[in-house]
This record gives sequence, structure tokens and C-alpha cells, in this order.
Amino acid sequence: MSAADPTPLGGVLNVDKPGGWTSHDVVNRVRRLAGLRQVGHAGTLDPMATGVLVVCLGRATRLLEYLTGQPKIYLAEVTLGVATNTYDAEGEIVSSRPVPDLSAAQIEQALAPLRGEIMQRPPAFSALKRDGVPLYQRARAGETLEIAPRPAMIYELTLLHAEGPTLHLRVRCGAGTYVRSLAHDLGQALGCGAHLSALRRSAVGAFTVENALTLEQLAAEGALTATLQPADMAVAHLPRVDVNAAEATRLLHGQTLASSAPDQPAVARAYGPEERFLGVIFFDQPRRAWRPGKMLAGSD
Repeated sequence: MSAADPTPLGGVLNVDKPGGWTSHDVVNRVRRLAGLRQVGHAGTLDPMATGVLVVCLGRATRLLEYLTGQPKIYLAEVTLGVATNTYDAEGEIVSSRPVPDLSAAQIEQALAPLRGEIMQRPPAFSALKRDGVPLYQRARAGETLEIAPRPAMIYELTLLHAEGPTLHLRVRCGAGTYVRSLAHDLGQALGCGAHLSALRRSAVGAFTVENALTLEQLAAEGALTATLQPADMAVAHLPRVDVNAAEATRLLHGQTLASSAPDQPAVARAYGPEERFLGVIFFDQPRRAWRPGKMLAGSD
């Protein structure tokens, strides 16, 4: 990690989002606490959901795209027998059916096709846009929507335990996955319908809920500055490349850096002397050279 002190010009916060708040609400709260307008989050959580929301401040917002693609872990509560139009507890009930006496083997049989690389149909009540208008706005207006399935990666989908009609699942998935849709599809497979009744995100990449801070904790005097992590935490999962002072200067002035190594990672985090984090660089394979990408350090 960079030895540089984290500052509002480039920092990362691991926030434990409370229920009832939108992700944008959390961003606005952090903006006020930090006195900084340039704040963004890596991966929306629905208002009902709680847990890890990674927030970037200042120059670190330029690295958000590298965080949003990181695998995420959720603890999901799925209630069988009741389906809603939003696929979660905040929607209107569209069907209510008896829940059969299901064995663990039957539940496992229904979960199996939902693992791996699947085609998933997002909920109609989602923030995805069509012709510039969020789908949830169209759905609330009564528009009938035909939503095409999209690829989703489900690395893990495990039944932790069952309590009557309520299933507790652990989900590890890729970017763009809707856990609400998983709950809905599971209910369809079991023949009784289902909805997501609770959701907690326990991890985004290396950021875990055990190390997350609540908004109340962040509001304490000096807490935000003390807990703000260096900007390079946002790209800690990328391979590292170290360069000397002259090479750092070239990259920071937008110039390429020749490499004699035939095999290099496509994207990496670059560091100059004294552990100075420079930014993200890309390897141009045909030219055998590194080119600057999202550079955060100044060129002075």
C-alpha cells in the first residue's frame, strides 16, 4: 500500500450502510461530513439492504470502475410462498401460495441451475435505464416491460439454514447480479414463489463488513480523517508495477514506458520512489509499452 497519508484528495471509506437509506443518501452524508463534493460509491445497494458500501472521495473517485467489478458477498433471507412485483419485501404482493414441505435435497436441486454463469432477468423495478428512463419509473407508471436476460456470474450460492418458509443463503457473485432476481427465480423453481425479505452485503472484494464503519461512527469528531484509507486501496487487487523516478515522470506526463518483458498484465497499479502511488497503467502488447491510464499523482 501507498505510504502516503490518506487525504480528501484521494481516499476510500468502507461504510456499513443502514437499512432505509439509499446509496445516494450515504454519499450525500459523506459529502457533508467531508466537506467535499467529489464523492461516489462502488455498487448500489437497495434501500432495504444493509452492509458494505465502498465510498471514494476526491481523486479516488476516478478508480471507482475498478471496484464495481469486484466480487461481492451477500447474506440473503428469502421468504417462500409470497412473490412481489419488486422481488423484495418493499413491493406489492402479486401471489401467495402454500409452501410445500421441502427437503434440503429439493432446495439444492432448485439452487443448482442458479450457480455459475447464468442468464438473469433483472427486476422491472430496478435502476437500469431504457431510453434514458429508469425501469422503476416506467414500472410505477404501469408500463408493461419486457426485460431481456443478462449474463450474471454466481460463484457461490449456499443454503445456510432454513426456518419454516424462510431460507438463509450465502451468495458470492459478480458485478451486475440481482440477488432479488435469484430469490424470485428460486421461488419459481420451487413452485411456490418467493421474495427477498432481507439482504446484507458482507464484502466487496477485500472490503468486509467487519471493518466497515457506521455513519454514526464516521460522524464522530476526527473519525472520517482517521479511517479514510489511501486511494490505492481501491485497486489493491490489481498487479503492482514499480518504476524509478525518471519512468514515473514519463508516465505522469502522459508518455509511454517501454518494457522488455514479453508478458505483462493488461492493467496494473503503478508506484514510484518512496512508495508513491501514481495511478493505473495499461500494457500495450503490440508496442510492448506501458501507457498511463487513470493517473492520480501530480506531474510536478
